[in-house]
Amino acid sequence: MGGRIPLTSNTLQQRISQHQHLRDLRNKLLRLHQVLLNTERIAYEQVRGRVSSGELLQLVINDGQFAWLHRISELVVRIDVMLAADEPITLEDIQNLSADARMLITPSEEGNTFARKYYAALQGEPNVILAHAAVSEVLASK
Repeated sequence: MGGRIPLTSNTLQQRISQHQHLRDLRNKLLRLHQVLLNTERIAYEQVRGRVSSGELLQLVINDGQFAWLHRISELVVRIDVMLAADEPITLEDIQNLSADARMLITPSEEGNTFARKYYAALQGEPNVILAHAAVSEVLASK
């Protein structure tokens, strides 16, 4: 065997469970991002007029009003990198990512820019509350 530990079905099952958990978290974060983006788009359009999908993409990338949403995008990319990596995902990786996600989706009236904007979005939009609850549920499941 050359010192390698055989992969047991329990370990395989744990890895499958970890991947599923990360995929669930990724999908819920994407939904939250979409809802927040729609909310931000409406606010933008109320002041500056309608924008096309292509214009919206440019705004998301370049406009300061949408910059706070990059934090969720970055978290989704971290999950994608973990899922695509050749090396196994460690429990510590998942715990760190989950802690970062929990911290990110903690709204605050006095916190950083994301926390303040997130707090405001949660106050004014029921779809944000539902998407937030879905992410929180996944984070509580591990």
